Amino acid sequence: MELPLSEIITLQKGKKPKVLSSTQLEGFVPYVDIKAFEQNIVGSYTDDDGCVFCEDGDILIVCDGSRSGLVGRAIKGAIGSTLAKISASPLIDKKILFYFIQGRYTELNTNMKGTGIPHVNPTLLGSFAFPIISSTEQHRIVAKIDVLFSKLDKGIETLQTIRQQLCTYRQAVLKWAFEGKKWEMKPLDSLGDLGRGKSKHRPRNDVRLFERGKYPFIQTGEVKAANGKIKKVSAMYNDFGLQQSKLWPIGTLCITIAANIADTAFLEIEACFPDSVVGFIANEDVVLPKYVDFFIQSAKQMLWYYAPATAQKNINLTTLENLMIPYCSREEQMAIVAIIESRLSVCDKLETIVDETLAKSEALRQSILKKAFEGRLVPQNPTDEPADKLLERIRAERQKEEAKSKPVRRKKNAR
Repeated sequence: MELPLSEIITLQKGKKPKVLSSTQLEGFVPYVDIKAFEQNIVGSYTDDDGCVFCEDGDILIVCDGSRSGLVGRAIKGAIGSTLAKISASPLIDKKILFYFIQGRYTELNTNMKGTGIPHVNPTLLGSFAFPIISSTEQHRIVAKIDVLFSKLDKGIETLQTIRQQLCTYRQAVLKWAFEGKKWEMKPLDSLGDLGRGKSKHRPRNDVRLFERGKYPFIQTGEVKAANGKIKKVSAMYNDFGLQQSKLWPIGTLCITIAANIADTAFLEIEACFPDSVVGFIANEDVVLPKYVDFFIQSAKQMLWYYAPATAQKNINLTTLENLMIPYCSREEQMAIVAIIESRLSVCDKLETIVDETLAKSEALRQSILKKAFEGRLVPQNPTDEPADKLLERIRAERQKEEAKSKPVRRKKNAR
């Protein structure tokens, strides 16, 4: 037996308070914004003027933005304007309701309303068929999910630890390759051509420009996301790129100098880039491009040290020009590159396995929730209260609450 979720729950949207304080003044409560909701980090406090409140353990759902449809458990406070509180009959276990909506996150998040800021579609949320099952079966299902999710979370924690260890191992390999060698040191600008893009502000990239554009233009984040090789870009323009920068050739080493400092990737297409990226074209008679790439990766922490203490970390072109590179013969460079690639290839394979397993873990979580609400996770008990009896009680309680909330009409005095 099932009911549309709209007949089970009420949704109460949060509000932006009139007064916010970074410190908890007397009588103020935590303001439960997205950061407090997702990370349990309270950054603001408010009074009770015009606020919507939640208690510890209440169900909250993200209503606006890219995370719309995400549910979580509340801390006591005032609900933020991008969140809403989900309430239901006390005959419905809060945790089983939470798990039910959690299992619908993908559907909610991929079918949002709005062209600007996306919003949860309340009609879609209300249309989900919620199974009416006895209180005792609800408790059995919640207990089983808790046990399975606990084991799953421990496995995910182990995988994330392994991933961090692989990252540490990667840095150790690079550090070993370049430290403690008695080689000549040469500045990077003596080993090839260095240049910086010039554009800080790109024109709005629409579909028409992309389709007819001739020159690929790299965004800073694409260097980090390229996994070492830039094969395509998200923006293409006719003459803008050449007005602001030059068309860099295939084989150019791109190095970011803002935000994520010293992310690197090689161009596999000709492209232009902004002033947050530096291009390096190696003199291959002198140095191997991959040798330089590996050294810059090993020196990332040092380059971060040179960045000024500002809101957005960045270094300038001069820092890279004067970066001292351990210089050795071409044969030694080839041997070092080969050893690094051999060791990091093992690391890459292990990272791929970890990432694939993490993805499977999330699929397993959804599978557990699906089985739970299809009646396949725990055994049925014939002594449980029949679903139709529970349904009668739920409807009776809802009618009672609705009657309470209706305004009382006063009779006019007869004349």
